[in-house]
Amino acid sequence: MKLALKVDVDTYRGTRKGVPRLVDLLKKHGAGATFFFSLGPDHTGRAIKRAFRSGFIGKVSRTSVLSNYGLFTLLYGTLLPGPDIGRRCANVIRSVRDADFEVGIHAWDHVKWQDGIARAGDRWTERQMRLARGRFEEILGEPARAHAAAGWQTNLHALRLTQRLGFDYCSDTRGSCPFIPVWRAEIVACPQLPTTLPTVDELIGTNGLTAKNVAEHLLGLTRERPAAGHVYTLHAELEGGKLAGAFEAMLAGWKSQGYELVSLRALAESLDLKSLPRNEIALGSVPGRSGSLALQGKEFLS
Repeated sequence: MKLALKVDVDTYRGTRKGVPRLVDLLKKHGAGATFFFSLGPDHTGRAIKRAFRSGFIGKVSRTSVLSNYGLFTLLYGTLLPGPDIGRRCANVIRSVRDADFEVGIHAWDHVKWQDGIARAGDRWTERQMRLARGRFEEILGEPARAHAAAGWQTNLHALRLTQRLGFDYCSDTRGSCPFIPVWRAEIVACPQLPTTLPTVDELIGTNGLTAKNVAEHLLGLTRERPAAGHVYTLHAELEGGKLAGAFEAMLAGWKSQGYELVSLRALAESLDLKSLPRNEIALGSVPGRSGSLALQGKEFLS
């Protein structure tokens, strides 16, 4: 039974500090993973515009954003210029690939994508994705084969581009099992491997959960092993920082439960892609996270 580990890398600090720590931790436990990098400017400070979004302030207060992300990160793009992650951390990104971990695209500008994708047209969407794709090739000398949308937020133009740009699979959604995405009856021939488990920042601060017991809670959710396995999304800024201890407890626990800890590619290659269900993309909320996310909706029966 496979449990795929998806590492979202949102910030300059997460790339520079969190990623190397996670590489060491994953190697220690013999675990595979796929790292999805933000490759352009770090404009994390501009996320303050989400203050009026339902649930945003609550999430910020619950998860100690200043402690986990650092003061400089929270000023990037406002009082401080946003560092170019891809240019300044190219060696880190290459080192992940050279350590035999899969590497993919998360975003060009993480905050810009999350705040703009819902209303974006085809030109804006394509420019953002091609900027990220170009930087990926510049750093690694080969095209990206996997994509994971920032904040699990996407639109029809982005889904079409996952097919046109030649991605083997994507992980842009939340759901329960791998599927072929359908948007208003339009089938997109690029499989989605959705995140199936809640993230630590969605859990901590709710129902008595803390950094000390969140691993135990997540292990309870994976005690029953679904036929299609699980996808767990972690963040370089969190599990590669102050929550590294909790993540290590999860790794040990999942191995004890009999899971093989793998990259998303290993999970994809274990599937019969022709037999995957076709599911509508639904837009909705996830407990503990603000905004409207791309969800695995009802099965599409043509």
